Amino acid sequence: MKIGDLVSVIDDNLKGKVVKMIANQVKIEDEHGFVYHFTKDQLTIIDSDLYENFPIIRKKEPPKVSSKKHNKAPLKLDLHFNLLVKNPGDYDAFERLMIQKEKLLETIDFCRKNKIKTLQIIHGIGDGVLQRMVYDVLEGLSNVEYDSDGFFYHQSGNVEVLFL
Repeated sequence: MKIGDLVSVIDDNLKGKVVKMIANQVKIEDEHGFVYHFTKDQLTIIDSDLYENFPIIRKKEPPKVSSKKHNKAPLKLDLHFNLLVKNPGDYDAFERLMIQKEKLLETIDFCRKNKIKTLQIIHGIGDGVLQRMVYDVLEGLSNVEYDSDGFFYHQSGNVEVLFL
């Protein structure tokens, strides 16, 4: 520390220029012209060049690790009949419902065998016959969770099933 250095007081919000030094005593003058007396151990030098000589290195943020097991999109099963068979006009209503039920049971078995946690069943909005069949099948299953009496029970054309 020498006369003319800019200093800051360690335990106070005060800065100034060193005006006089006698042994361990330092006389500083702040920006308003007030003079203060401190010991050397109460002051620290303000060196603006101290931080300018070091380049700032920005490191890349590491990618967030997320579990692939729990981050999978749900498997979707669309039970619209025209997507299940080639000639939908060749079947009567009962046959249609049984084919849709069989496809639903096959998909549920597939999910359980392959440890798929979430299945989204798209049954559509209509007379509610297919929706009722889907919920009847789900009621007969164990270790599954689904919203059976939810807010969107009659408004939604799908149900999400969680396998426990």
